[in-house]
Amino acid sequence: MPQLIAEFLSDRTGVLLTSADLAFPDRRAPVVTGPAMAWQPAPTVAAIDHLTRSEMMVPHSRDSDEARDVHTGDDLLVPLHQWATATPSALAARRGRIGATDVEGIRAVTTVFRDADNRHGGVLSRRAVVAQMADANDLLKTVSYRDEDTARALFAAVADLGSVAGWMTFDAGKHRSAQRLFITALHAASEAGDRALGAHILQCMARQMSHLGHYREALDLVSLAEYGARHEATPATRAMLAALRARFHAILGQIPESERAAGTAQQLFTTVDPAVEPPHMAFFDEAELCATLGVVHQIAVKHDRGPSRRVRAQSSLELLGRARDLRPEHRVRSAAFDAIGLARTHLAIGDVDAALAQTHRALGVFRSIGSPRVGDSLSDLHQEAAPYGTSRAGTELRELLAEALTP
Repeated sequence: MPQLIAEFLSDRTGVLLTSADLAFPDRRAPVVTGPAMAWQPAPTVAAIDHLTRSEMMVPHSRDSDEARDVHTGDDLLVPLHQWATATPSALAARRGRIGATDVEGIRAVTTVFRDADNRHGGVLSRRAVVAQMADANDLLKTVSYRDEDTARALFAAVADLGSVAGWMTFDAGKHRSAQRLFITALHAASEAGDRALGAHILQCMARQMSHLGHYREALDLVSLAEYGARHEATPATRAMLAALRARFHAILGQIPESERAAGTAQQLFTTVDPAVEPPHMAFFDEAELCATLGVVHQIAVKHDRGPSRRVRAQSSLELLGRARDLRPEHRVRSAAFDAIGLARTHLAIGDVDAALAQTHRALGVFRSIGSPRVGDSLSDLHQEAAPYGTSRAGTELRELLAEALTP
């Protein structure tokens, strides 16, 4: 019943609500931590886990109910495969009030929210962008179109706005809601006949799957995007998808495949002309390419126990350092990820002092934005620093992170 009420109010208000948002109690059995706690191992372990999580650090968003409820495997991929062959439905042109000016208005709002997301993280404006998406969708539901091209453009504008809404919701750690927004935006892009935009939405979904530890699904989503948009994808889209493919292959330990994909991404990027790329691809500049490939080398370091390990680490540091230096000022959250990436690479080769310096930089940015996704990466960094907890720099690094991540 709480779920039904949440869905009803979400539909009426245009804001995605969970039962927790409406103050309904958690469906799970409560964890007893007082005198009435049973004298048995399982309740004891559960109580310790509950108390340490709530008192010490914010739990990683991949451990939340939202994260556990996302669709994965065939449940996610089989229906999405239809996107590659789906064709837009026929839209009868009728007299109406919607024209190019209305479409441009939605695009302008999307630009504003995309910029706010980059500067401040997804938490601050998530509900506002979802509500704006509901308003834009009302145009699709209640008015007629002057011509079919206007209708397609309106679907594309709503799809792009939906991709921003999904991304901000993902950044805020609301994974189930984010996935629903992404899938709905993908359907809107399909009705617009915009394969390149659909590929962009699929790569957003792939990043979410990777963040939640579903790496094979992430790789499958990238492959689907590459296949479905093979005739329409822009050079930046192709380069971005190849860079992501390199990253996911590296995570899966498939280093030769990762290296080939990274080479493809670098080659494709040389053909990119920012002047002709769509607005949703503006983020994929040289800084983003360097950051993605820097992380690819960082991951490869963890799989390499041979003499090439140091070479990979140096490549990672050079690429991530270049990404940091090239980042536009408004890409605030990305600057935090660059610093975290550098810290993790330094840790991977045992340079704890350098990792500490980058952690200070990352925390300086983290405190200025609302992004649980950045907090998740800082939690990963805290865990990776555990082997160095007895050193001065390692102890300071972990204490800094624990303080920053304490609710």
